[in-house]
Amino acid sequence: MTRQEITEFYQEHHRRLYNISLRILRDSDEAEEVMQDTILKFVSTPGSFSSPEQVSAWLARTCIRASIDRLRRRERREAFLEEFAREEADREEPCHPEQSEGSPALPSVSEVKAAMERLPEPYGLILDLVLIEGLDYGEIAELTGRKETTLRSLYSRGRSKLVDMLNPKI
Repeated sequence: MTRQEITEFYQEHHRRLYNISLRILRDSDEAEEVMQDTILKFVSTPGSFSSPEQVSAWLARTCIRASIDRLRRRERREAFLEEFAREEADREEPCHPEQSEGSPALPSVSEVKAAMERLPEPYGLILDLVLIEGLDYGEIAELTGRKETTLRSLYSRGRSKLVDMLNPKI
């Protein structure tokens, strides 16, 4: 590829790859690195793709795998401490009833996103891949190396945890 073609390719795909990685990693700098690594990997390896859809699918799969790998490399202790600190901060916030009695308030999009970010690692990842990326359990099983039945269970538990977190709003 020429420099111009690489620039055009980058402009076409970088936002989507960045957003995929950001939803998984929840870290802007790491998401940027994964996005750039994915594009660099595509540009530097010869591929025989017959359609733009195949290129897009390859990029998404590669980006998801790289993001998951990076997520797995994070230290377990650090992740535990961060999650614990977030949960403690959430418990200390006072409740603000915003609706009249009898009509529960639906959570806003930002409240749902914040709740999804507070979910423990496997649940948030599975919910992101199913609900936001629209992947089925077979595709997620290939990406994560987990069994489909395990993924269904994690999805169900994660959804329940999310509903519980939003329960005062629903």
